[in-house]
Amino acid sequence: MLQRFLRVSALGAALTANALRPFGGANPLAIPSFFGGWLTSELAPQNLAITVAGSAVHVARQRRRGGLSRGDLVALALNLASAAGLAVMVREGMRARDVVEAALTEGLADDYVARLDPAPDKVDLATPWRQVLLPWKIKDPQVQRIADIDYVGDGKFRHKLDIYRPRGGGTDLPVVIQVHGGAWVISQKDQQGLPMMTHLAARGFICVAVNYPLSPKAKWPEHLVALKRAVTWTRANIADYGGDPSFITVTGGSAGGHLAAMLGLTANDPSYQPGFEDADTSLQACVPFYGVYDIANTLDTRAGRQRLDWFLSRIMFKGSDKDNIESATALLHVRPDVPPFFVIHGAHDSLVPVAEARELVRRLREVSKEPVIYAELPGAQHGFDVFHSIRGAHVIRGVERFLRWVHAGDKAAMIAPGRGQAC
Repeated sequence: MLQRFLRVSALGAALTANALRPFGGANPLAIPSFFGGWLTSELAPQNLAITVAGSAVHVARQRRRGGLSRGDLVALALNLASAAGLAVMVREGMRARDVVEAALTEGLADDYVARLDPAPDKVDLATPWRQVLLPWKIKDPQVQRIADIDYVGDGKFRHKLDIYRPRGGGTDLPVVIQVHGGAWVISQKDQQGLPMMTHLAARGFICVAVNYPLSPKAKWPEHLVALKRAVTWTRANIADYGGDPSFITVTGGSAGGHLAAMLGLTANDPSYQPGFEDADTSLQACVPFYGVYDIANTLDTRAGRQRLDWFLSRIMFKGSDKDNIESATALLHVRPDVPPFFVIHGAHDSLVPVAEARELVRRLREVSKEPVIYAELPGAQHGFDVFHSIRGAHVIRGVERFLRWVHAGDKAAMIAPGRGQAC
């Protein structure tokens, strides 16, 4: 019993230490460090409760058996250190609220909230503890899901999408396209972005979760071409589901963050729209989460070089053609006429260096005519929004405020003198 308690305590302390100081970049331990750090940090309240309760139960049991041994004291010391680290993670998760709000205030205006319709209620910035304590309970009775709509017309699963909308219906609702991640090789539309889509749909948005072709079967730019077809389908058909075809935005995480950014940066670019060159693929806002923005390794980092040489050139590009690789690099597509961006990245991301997000934001701010918001989240790993967590909840609510701000400005512009009445 003692050896098991000590082993479990040591494992818990190691996971906490890894979450606080994860491996990243080119380190061969980056991927296991991500998995351990992601689950430990985003489930910090649960892990803290288990650590405290487990220690209390063990102490009570050992006292009945004659007292604590030296091994018990070592294990309890490890648990005390682990509990302190987990408390730091809980605090960092709660800090996301202030980080996001400061980013929005800096990038939009001190009084940006006054422009939102409807105005946020008093609980908008509060931590939704009921959600946090049930992290995988994501379904909402207020939200209706319409599954497996074919947006190309060929019947392929990778060309299907789901729509999430308010069960009470509505018209001219703002639209958000969600692009799943998975390193361009795995996952699907109903596995990521669910907390955000459920939250937004319950609050009067239409969310469109899209599948797209995956590598190694698909070669770049087939992924982006399919998503542009999804944008085209959405613009042509979303009114039938209550959405506003004149207000379409995009979000996504990891590989989905890369593809979301590329959608925002390459609107109406005919080179990515073969056979539908004249279709309108413009977007009104872009919100990439922890995206891969430097595929061509223009920043010349060891991690970027390994990612390109060992994985992307073999799986996604099936070669080392420089032009093709650069065509997938978001940093090389920055231009003045991009939509408003809200870039979100974790400071502790083990899989995608935060430097890539910082550089994308720097380049966008140099030339963009629209707001560029950046929130770098302390203590956040990759994938922090996959299930309900303190950090994820605050970020999702911040994204909602950002999208409502853009939507309010879009509506105001449409009814401005000389523009005519919005329809």
